[in-house]
Amino acid sequence: MVAKVNSAGLTGIEGQLIVCECDLSGGLPRLDIVGLPDASVRESQDRVRAAAKNCGFEFPARRITINLAPGELRKEGPIYDLPILMGILAASGQLPAPPQDSCMLGELSLEGEVRPAAGVLPMALCARDMGLRSIFVPEDNAAEASAAEGIAVYPVRHVTQLANHLRGTDPISQAAPFRFESTAAQGPDFCDVVGQENVRRGLEIAAAGSHNVLLVGSPGSGKSMLSRRLPSILPDMTPQEALEVTKVYSVAGLLEKGKPMVTQRPFRSPHHTVSAAGLAGGGRVPRPGEISLAHNGVLFLDELPEYRADALEVLRQPLEDGCITVSRVSGSCTYPSRFMLVCAMNPCKCGFYGHPTRTCTCTEQAVRAYRKRISGPLLDRIDLHIDVAPVPFESLRDREPGESSAQIRARVNEARARQSRRYQGTGITCNATLTPAYMAKFCALDSAGKQLMQRAFDVMGLTARAYDRILKVARTIADLEGQENILPSHLAEAIQFRSLDTEA
Repeated sequence: MVAKVNSAGLTGIEGQLIVCECDLSGGLPRLDIVGLPDASVRESQDRVRAAAKNCGFEFPARRITINLAPGELRKEGPIYDLPILMGILAASGQLPAPPQDSCMLGELSLEGEVRPAAGVLPMALCARDMGLRSIFVPEDNAAEASAAEGIAVYPVRHVTQLANHLRGTDPISQAAPFRFESTAAQGPDFCDVVGQENVRRGLEIAAAGSHNVLLVGSPGSGKSMLSRRLPSILPDMTPQEALEVTKVYSVAGLLEKGKPMVTQRPFRSPHHTVSAAGLAGGGRVPRPGEISLAHNGVLFLDELPEYRADALEVLRQPLEDGCITVSRVSGSCTYPSRFMLVCAMNPCKCGFYGHPTRTCTCTEQAVRAYRKRISGPLLDRIDLHIDVAPVPFESLRDREPGESSAQIRARVNEARARQSRRYQGTGITCNATLTPAYMAKFCALDSAGKQLMQRAFDVMGLTARAYDRILKVARTIADLEGQENILPSHLAEAIQFRSLDTEA
């Protein structure tokens, strides 16, 4: 007799329907698992045998063949324990066969407990999209799976609990649907910042349009402190954005217990010793890297010139495409990487080049060499270059409270709402993702604006990419002021945030 139990696997961050076929035949007792399983899947035969006996079932003394279809996809992890056991028990007549429109997944302990797994959300979404009506998942993953609307989620704690459900003697209660609510980041507030009005303004513009930012200033001027307050003014996440981020974190196994969905924009801050693979993702089995974990959020790189050159160059393609493809011997995976890059650096090695009161000990050649650690193509992809000046003594002495993050965030949300209405139906989510096809329509300039841009292009030696990014920043400034058209004043402010182009 052959029993079939639907399960699911992962390809990158997308779910894949897997059918677990179980056949019992004559011959010497043996259990074979086919269908391109890895070592952890092959080891499931020992966990399944022990779990069956410890739960009061008889493990068939026959030749058992388990086929995980489709055979060309590599099967990884212990999540197939539960469907394998249910298939064996159904084929041997000890339990009714699971419904054909259901899906099961979960790792088993030797006592029959169902342990949590990574990547449950994309698997649940896949099961729903394939027309299945219910999914049985580990109890700890039930809230996460319930974020996939349109499919009934049944939390399973133990094999005997699932057996009673299939027999109809003690049905499992369906998990409550997840209700999404975007939340503001909890952390440092901008009201603690003294002075630095130009930096606060630049970060507000960056948050409103999801623009990339580079902060340049001497040690102690507040670059890191301001950057770490950026999450408090980021706009609310939409349900679709939250779902995309949660899929990445689910696959990476980084979802917090009790928080089945990521409702705050990610803020990732890897150390400067991070490798190129750490940023891009990879490993023997490709896993998301820092740039994917920062999807729809912020990737903060402090002390930018201290990062390895090969690691920084990894950022160039994802900054343009919003995704990255990681290829390894075991396969190729594409991960989303639409992130906001925020960087901080000193103006020179000693940190005091151009400081009003401290003397720089670097030579001009050393200053140029330090700045050349950041390649021109990468610098060209950063929208705003902000000079962070030291805070004067008077501001520190008086310590007048600044504007709170809540006030700034309200303006950012209003600007982002204008962008959502303007780009509705185009697939564009914010000004930073504007494509050339739509820039002519939404970033049109009057005659005065065109003359200003021509002067800036000639004097500063701008590239075509820098030209487009200035227009996008000006579009965001206009949105913050509630203006439908880009005015010369908006362009002038956007141009002044390209200070490193001026130095070049």
